[in-house]
Amino acid sequence: MITQPVKLTFDPAEGVMRGNNGRYEKFIPDLAGLYRDDAAFAEALAADDGKPVYWVESSNTEPESNGGLITGISVLEPGRVGEEYAMTRGHIHANHEYSELYYCLAGHGIMLLETIDGRSEAVELRVGEAAYVPGHWVHRSVNVGSARFVTLFCYGCPSGQDYGIIERARGMKNLIVATEDGGWEARPNPDHIGYSA
Repeated sequence: MITQPVKLTFDPAEGVMRGNNGRYEKFIPDLAGLYRDDAAFAEALAADDGKPVYWVESSNTEPESNGGLITGISVLEPGRVGEEYAMTRGHIHANHEYSELYYCLAGHGIMLLETIDGRSEAVELRVGEAAYVPGHWVHRSVNVGSARFVTLFCYGCPSGQDYGIIERARGMKNLIVATEDGGWEARPNPDHIGYSA
C-alpha cells in the first residue's frame, strides 16, 4: 500500500504543527527528579499555573514502515529551576543507530548531546540553525532564552525512544546553567554515574 503525502504547517508563535496525528504535554509535576535543586523545584511546584512547560506535536504516517519518517515540533517554554535552564527529559533512540535532525524555528536554545562512552557536546541553536544528532547520542533540548524555544525535528519511524537512560545515569554528564552575566555554560553534573545501554 502506498502512503498518501501529508502537508504540515508550522506556527512557531503559537507552538503548533497543523497536520499532526500525535501530541504529548509535560507539566511541572511530571519533571520531578529532573532538576538537581530540590528546593528550587519545590518553589516551581508551588508557583505552578497548571500550563504545560513543554509539548511535542508529531506526524507519524507510516508507523509500520522502516522507510517512514516521524516529523514534529518541540516547544519548550523559557525559565529556570535554580541555576538550571528549562529542559526536556531527553532520550536516546531505543535503536541507537538512528539519527535525528533538529531545526530551530524560534527562540534560543541548546541541544545537549552525550555518548554512552562519555563524550559531550552543547550545540547552540538560534532561528535558522540546525543540529544533526548522530545515532548513539543521548540528547535533550534546553531553553537558554527568554522566549519559547521551538524546533522542528525528524527521525526514522523504527528508532523508538529510551527516556529512562538519563534517569538511570542520575542526570546527564553536564548541566546547562545560568552565568552571572545572563548567559549559559555547561557545568559537570556531580551526580552523574555514567550511562549504561
